[in-house]
Parts: sequence; structure tokens; C-alpha cells
Amino acid sequence: MLGWELPPHNSGGLGVACYHLSKALALEGASIDFVVPYSAKHENIDFMKIHNATKLSPIDRYGLGAYDSQFLVESQPGSNVEDVKDIRGVQRHYTKYVERLVSKKKFDAIHAHDWLTMEAGIRAKQLTNAPLIVHVHSTEYDRAGGNVGNQIAHEIEYQGLMIADRIIAVSDITKQIIINKYGIPADKIEIMHNAIDVESLNDGYSYDGRTYKYLEGLKTEGYTIISAVTRFTIQKGLEYLVRAFAMASEKNDRIALLLAGDGEQRDELIKLASELGVSDRLFFTGFVRGKQWRDAYSVSDIFVMSSVSEPFGLTALEAAHHDNALILTKQSGVAEVLSSIFRYDFWDVQRLADQIVGIATSDSLRNELKVNVTNEYARLSWNDVAAKCMDLYKSSQVEVYA
Repeated sequence: MLGWELPPHNSGGLGVACYHLSKALALEGASIDFVVPYSAKHENIDFMKIHNATKLSPIDRYGLGAYDSQFLVESQPGSNVEDVKDIRGVQRHYTKYVERLVSKKKFDAIHAHDWLTMEAGIRAKQLTNAPLIVHVHSTEYDRAGGNVGNQIAHEIEYQGLMIADRIIAVSDITKQIIINKYGIPADKIEIMHNAIDVESLNDGYSYDGRTYKYLEGLKTEGYTIISAVTRFTIQKGLEYLVRAFAMASEKNDRIALLLAGDGEQRDELIKLASELGVSDRLFFTGFVRGKQWRDAYSVSDIFVMSSVSEPFGLTALEAAHHDNALILTKQSGVAEVLSSIFRYDFWDVQRLADQIVGIATSDSLRNELKVNVTNEYARLSWNDVAAKCMDLYKSSQVEVYA
């Protein structure tokens, strides 16, 4: 298993998905060697062996811009693999580590997550002839807000998708991008929606109202709290959300918006809120994890996923578990598995504003959405995803070695 992060050293949903999928695969009987590009302890993981491909700390690795295309810098030709001053240096070091690993141990399948590990996956396949399964959680088109994005990342994705024996897409939206943008045959791609591990969220957590005490004070005055927990990048469509929030505020002045996260658009969003006259009701937390992250869900009444292109969107399931009504863009994969939600096109700020006002002004509607979506996300299981993965591994082996 080739991945780029695992909890608690994750910056987004990729690490969460890898963790729960691997845990479920282990319960299915898989023996997993998981390679990460940094050195750190994962004390809560005892169901697989974790390999540290570099001596970088997780903090160092975040600073290299792994998820932000504009920070992707190509090293000079011939640079030493030990040079990890940019993301390409880390990837080369990562690939070299995987080369050494596969020379020492036999593997039945190689499972690579997203473009960051595809080169290492291709090299492992070359050395072992084991089937390569590429798991697409997002494409460069998603990260660039529907544009081609960084050409280096795009080319790596194209090579990985072409050479892979099978491809896992986290939604039909992602599958269609792989087909239409990369020219990959549809029968090579298997859709496996992400899930939610409810037991892991029922771990004794209790909401601490002091974390967002000011917002709790607003709620006692009749305010409805809208939230988004995400990275502040062009992919996430937060500019549209802030504009819709301003429009909704003209009809209902008892709403507040909580933006939990961070990213290169933070200052731009602060400026936009000021220009639109809603700075006094828009709150920024900065990057959050652990209890503050879960408290952000708990203080919220309505969760909005405003993404321009969202392959899946695990945060929507997490928000639903914390008793939120959901408003999701039609461009988000998680909307394929949920029905008791409001949907809108990411650019339609008027529709989003109307939906926010509609839910905020109707307790019965909000409660109905909350109750019904709970029954829907509870049907999603990582065990089911793992069973499909095991079948895919076995069928891929038959195809490769036939």
C-alpha cells in the first residue's frame, strides 16, 4: 500500500480513507506494508506495518505543498534523490525506498493512492510484475478547480492510469473525469465510494461548548451556524460560499458562517468578507484537528460543501454524524450516496443562498434532513469497500499472471 499520509499526521481526507480502508482490509485477512513519505509514530495502528520512506517530519512534508499545485516545483535534472527540498525530491526518495522494499519481500498486489505515489507504484510493478491498482481520490482537474492544473502532476496521473492494471475511483464523477480527460477505458475502472467508521467516532468524544463559546452565545440569540471544514483552495469553491452567505444575510440576519481550515485563499476570503460587509458574522478557525475539529461540526447546524469539483467528500459524512443538515454541490461525489440533502451547482450562489435561508428558517425541515441523512450514511461500510478491494486484487492477479 503506497500512501502519502495516515492519521494523526494527515492534512485531509486522504489519510482518513487510507486508514479505515487498510483497517478493514486487515480484517479481511490482508497483510499490509504501508509506505508513507515521512517519519513519525502511528501508535494507534497495529494492524499493518508502516514504513517511513524519508526522515522528514510530517510538518516538513506539509511545507512542501503536497496538495497545492502552484507549489509543485520540478527539481533540476540529475538532482540527488536525497534532495528533499521540494515535493519531487520527496517522490524520488519515496520511489527509491519502494524499490528496496520490493527487492526484499514478495507482494501479491500494489495499491497506490493518488498521483503522489503513482511513480513508485509503476516502478514496483516493473520490478515485481505484481498487479498495480491505482486508487484515485482526486485528480489534478479537481485540485485545479476544473482546469488542467500542474502539467507535471497531470502527466504522472496519465502514466499511472495508463499503466495500472485496475483503477479504483471514489465516485462516478471521478470515473467520468478519468474516462473523458485521460482516455481510460470504462471497464478498467471500478467505483468504490468511501464510507464512514461510526465506531471510531463513538470514542467517548463529548462536545465542549467552550471551544466556540462566542458562536454558542449567538445560538442562544437565535442564530443558525453554517460551517465548512476544508482546505482554502480554488477547488473548494469557498468564494461562492461567502458570496452566497452575504446574499442569505440580506434575508436573514441571524446566521453566522464558520470556516474551519486554512490554505492559500485565506487572506482573499477575509478581504472578500470585508468587501461584502459580513466580516462580523464570518469566523475563521485556522487549521484544526482532534477535538477542535469535531467541535467545529458540533457547533454547526448546517454544513455546506461548496466544492467546484469534489471526488468524494468525507467531511460531509462526518458533519452528518455530528447532527448537521447538509447542502452539497452537484459536483461532489458524496452526493451520489446521499438523498436527504440539498444540492446546487457550485456557481449558483443565489440557489445556495435560498437553501441556507430555507433551512435556517424552518426547524422542521432542518430536523427532517438531519434524521433522514443519518439513516443513509449508516448504510455505508468500509468492510464492504474492503471486500470489493480483495476481489479486485484477486481478479487482477489472474489477469496479470494468466
